[in-house]
Amino acid sequence: MFPLYDENPTRSTPFLTYGLIGMNVLIFLHEVSLSNAQLEQFFQLYAVIPQELTTNVASEWTTLFTSQFLHGGWWHLISNMVYLWVFGNNIEDRLGHLKYLIFYLICGALAALCQWFIAINSSIPSLGASGAIAGVLGAYLIWFPQARITSLVFLGFFVTTINIPAIIMIGIFFIQNLISGVASLQAAANMSVETGGVAYWAHLGGFVAGMIFAIGNRD
Repeated sequence: MFPLYDENPTRSTPFLTYGLIGMNVLIFLHEVSLSNAQLEQFFQLYAVIPQELTTNVASEWTTLFTSQFLHGGWWHLISNMVYLWVFGNNIEDRLGHLKYLIFYLICGALAALCQWFIAINSSIPSLGASGAIAGVLGAYLIWFPQARITSLVFLGFFVTTINIPAIIMIGIFFIQNLISGVASLQAAANMSVETGGVAYWAHLGGFVAGMIFAIGNRD
């Protein structure tokens, strides 16, 4: 399933969600302007390299945040930004702009640390906004479980839309990542966007962080 929009109106304009989307797009456009050698160097500087974080955390900790704005391809960027567009506005509306930004960045950093823990000696760059966005999904599940989400469903060559509660759609997202992460633990530990892999444990870490925060801030 791929979300298109939700039926969950907001009271305020989600300026930070728009800003985060814009920043991710601009940085990706910079990425595609680089040569392969320049792009590799760019990722080495700003993505999380677990091995380097393990051996030199004092100088590498900033990559826990900079890596959240890097993407490995057009689909990686587009899918992440659509999820942020659909779900981020309500979390920003609930938290307020500044608190939302802090929440987003911390979820992303914790997600990166979760993936690092699985592969502390990996030399493969870890990058992307999906860990932070998974935190947004975790909070959305707690605060708006019955909000209706209109999503694309792919059934072979047949494509249709369905309208389902957030608890079902986001629950499926979590279960898929949990099953995939556990079933391919060793493979996931060495995956990156560049090799076509999915950082399941970053998704799970960000998601759980978002849920815990939302449970502690229900009122």
